[in-house]
Amino acid sequence: MYIQNAMKKYKNKYRIPSARHPDWDYGANADYFVTICTHNHQHFFGKISNGIMILSNIGEIVRFEWVKSFEMRPDMNLTMFEYVVMPNHFHAIIGIGKNKYNDGMGRDAMPCVSIPANMDFDNVKGDGNVNGKGDAMPCVSTFGPQSKNLASIIRGFKTGVTQNAQQKNANFKWQGRFYDHIIKNEKSFQNISNYIINNPRKWADDKFHGINNI
Repeated sequence: MYIQNAMKKYKNKYRIPSARHPDWDYGANADYFVTICTHNHQHFFGKISNGIMILSNIGEIVRFEWVKSFEMRPDMNLTMFEYVVMPNHFHAIIGIGKNKYNDGMGRDAMPCVSIPANMDFDNVKGDGNVNGKGDAMPCVSTFGPQSKNLASIIRGFKTGVTQNAQQKNANFKWQGRFYDHIIKNEKSFQNISNYIINNPRKWADDKFHGINNI
């Protein structure tokens, strides 16, 4: 019932509303799948060759800053699962464990999702192919700003990448928003893990393939 058109026209430009779910605390104990794109989907991070991602200097910065994100936040009890740096976007699964900020709450709460358009990760095939279904679900969180949640992790990561990447290329920018999916069961976790692992090999079929290749 939350399925809506994610793209709304505003002053002749398209913007993406908040994709956060209104009934979920994003500091909660759970596993999250995130997708972050470059501005205008420009290919800053490298290229795919024979199904293998060849990282550019900026791509290496992305990988370094992601690992650093976990080292900087031992108090959040984070777990780094599969991740991949693609030419113009980044996918990762991140676990927020029980910690003093969430008191272990989360995993038994409502298994809601907010996902990128045309991605149905509960029905991903074993080879990592995604069956299209529905649009992203724009929501506004009722929990308000927090400093120990998924958004704060992504914000710090994006900032670290930007500061270092712009020393290599002053034109580097991220897309303003990011997508998330609250992983609700082991099946979804394995499907998304497979999707991430196979993403470079499936690049020719990726929805972002060929967009603004610079």
